[in-house]
Amino acid sequence: MKLITAGDPAPNFSLEDNHNKIVNLSDYRGRNILLSWHPLAWTPVCTDQMRALENNWDNFQKLNTIPFGMSVDAQPSKKVWADALALENLSILADFWPHGKVAQDYGIFMEKDGTSERANILIDENGIVKWVKVYPAAQLPDINEIFKVLSSMQLAVR
Repeated sequence: MKLITAGDPAPNFSLEDNHNKIVNLSDYRGRNILLSWHPLAWTPVCTDQMRALENNWDNFQKLNTIPFGMSVDAQPSKKVWADALALENLSILADFWPHGKVAQDYGIFMEKDGTSERANILIDENGIVKWVKVYPAAQLPDINEIFKVLSSMQLAVR
């Protein structure tokens, strides 16, 4: 299983979110996409990671970007967790069955633990991976780092 890299086409997927909707990656062509992977719901760093996405929703919209929270948790767990976090805008997707299939496609599934890595993957408007960063499990990703990369992507398009 090889980690996806910048320049690769983003593998398409269809996953259920916390709003009981099926999200197809291919439906978002024309928008940048952030796949923000966390190992498991209900843990402190994962909670802070998802709240940072929700709290910065408007900033993502200004950069033509849709963030998605991603993990291998089951959809019912994602729904209850999102409700507990009062997530109104953010969709968090369940890569539960086949277990971790999307994480495997992106090269971030940890077979030994049955979870994904903590990672951020930015996909451009044409479905091409532009940036990948894997973080130590205990490290909260820096939201400002993501905005810097998105801003540079915007400048490259002009």
